[in-house]
Amino acid sequence: MLILSNISKNNVHIENILKKMEKKGYEGYLLSQFTNIFYISNYFPTSFAFCIIKENPIIFTSKMDMEIANKTSDIEIIEFKSFSIINDILKEEGISKIAIEPSLPISTFKKFEKDFNLGIENFISEERMIKSPDEISKITKATEIAQKSMKELDILSKYEKKATELELAYELGKIIRDNGAEKESFDTIITSGANSSLPHAVPLNKPLEKLILMDWGVKYEGYCSDNSRTIVSTEKEHEIFDIVLEAHNKAIKFIKPGIKSCEVDKFARGIISEYGYGDNFIHSTGHSLGLDIHESPNFSKKDETILEKNMVMTVEPGIYLENEFGVRIEDTIHIGNKGKIIGNLPYIIE
Repeated sequence: MLILSNISKNNVHIENILKKMEKKGYEGYLLSQFTNIFYISNYFPTSFAFCIIKENPIIFTSKMDMEIANKTSDIEIIEFKSFSIINDILKEEGISKIAIEPSLPISTFKKFEKDFNLGIENFISEERMIKSPDEISKITKATEIAQKSMKELDILSKYEKKATELELAYELGKIIRDNGAEKESFDTIITSGANSSLPHAVPLNKPLEKLILMDWGVKYEGYCSDNSRTIVSTEKEHEIFDIVLEAHNKAIKFIKPGIKSCEVDKFARGIISEYGYGDNFIHSTGHSLGLDIHESPNFSKKDETILEKNMVMTVEPGIYLENEFGVRIEDTIHIGNKGKIIGNLPYIIE
């Protein structure tokens, strides 16, 4: 039986992962993704690191990270010397079957494949799906900072002054830091006019036009927020806005524990399709977030994950009319007995 021996007994995440490993006969679980290592150890690598979850969990890290790792990590730290040394340590402990995360680089995979029986597993992403009260509190704080900062940006007054998209994205970055954020949780999207039909448009060095689409988020103590708002002006833009808002609001009311993620996507997509714009909804309805801006599960056509309490996910339907404009409305949702919006940012920006 796999048990914890040299880490805090309060690390429920590792305990849960060890139980899953035991069921499938794994003696070790290899992690290299920085946010995964942080999640189970409280140490965020700045260079490179490899974590092995086992009876005696251990992290191998670069010499330049030894000081910060020793100060922050809840589990044992060893300076990385070579892969052969790691392999020898694991073999001496009788480890032969190791799980790896799907994101493990192929170059790292090759360092272990000759000596161990490797299997790809989602143990840690499954563990990260359910957020603790502390995680939800940090996501909520990140959302509060992001929404407060957008209000302070006062984008419509900047439009009147002919500010550029790039200037506004840069200014928002300063405001979020002044309000307590570490940084953006992804590259801010402030786009306008025809470019708004590109879901991942890049801010340009040109004055804002109407319509204006904004998609932004911040990181607070490692945790992400994510919101989108669209400012419309013409009759056609208002029509599309109302359809997207209807899909957004009804999808949130549809969310509850026990249904499949894909059912939420189908429901939101169905509303937009009823109005004849199904082909213009060109991305999924939403995604989980936490330490990373995109986590599992997703509100997408193929994701059959069963929703559970304390998942935190975005709802972000959109309609994109090529070479004309796009509309997206996005909020982050905490799933309790039903879906509840985190934050209180109005949908009409004035």
